[in-house]
Amino acid sequence: MRPKIGPELEWVKSSYSSDDGPACVEVAATSGTVHVRGSKNTPGPQLAVTPTTWAAFASYAVTR
Repeated sequence: MRPKIGPELEWVKSSYSSDDGPACVEVAATSGTVHVRGSKNTPGPQLAVTPTTWAAFASYAVTR
């Protein structure tokens, strides 16, 4: 079974991101991977990390 990629994923856009506002990120989670991409360049590069890595990053980011 191939992992989901690109358009097959269900992307969630940050509530801080809008068409006329600042660029933020979109996140799509599967059972074993969290995908991250820029909201202004959705066909562009993506990061794929484990849920544990994403949780550690998110925990760090909210304290900065």
